Amino acid sequence: MRDTSDELSDDHAAVRLRDVLDADLEAFLAYEHDPEAVRRSRFTPRPRDAFMKHWRTSVLGDETCLVQTVLVGDDVAGNVASWWDGDRRFLGYWLGRPYWGRGIGTRALTLFLELDRTRPLYADPFHGNTASVRALERHGFQHAGTVRHGDDEHVLLVLPDSATAAENQRRPPTAP
Repeated sequence: MRDTSDELSDDHAAVRLRDVLDADLEAFLAYEHDPEAVRRSRFTPRPRDAFMKHWRTSVLGDETCLVQTVLVGDDVAGNVASWWDGDRRFLGYWLGRPYWGRGIGTRALTLFLELDRTRPLYADPFHGNTASVRALERHGFQHAGTVRHGDDEHVLLVLPDSATAAENQRRPPTAP
């Protein structure tokens, strides 16, 4: 079992990642149904049965997914995962509202990026979820364009491999 931890200076709560337990799914479901989280992510929450089937089959049942529960102390704060979509590996995460704005997501991303060293690594948060976009940018993700999910525009971000990052640093900036 993976177990990483670090101490947050602002609230002295230990942030750790560990493998997902079946019992964690109830907290994930509740967080997915939070109205403010739905508004910020533009994600339609699934009914309970569909949610459980998706997580047990498509996430936990897919051996190419790396998924971790985010813990603050002993409390389930959310999850972070990576998966393959075609030839691209994507990263996604979800935290419960009580854990927003406290540096927990930032620390969880730091810990997770030490576990999944795949590069390039992509993320596509809803463009209006500026906190998520900023958290990813703080970890080196760069704008690579936009994508549409239904009627909603999402920012396509990429954490490049070191060779790509070095090449991007050598390129002169492009005019807006």
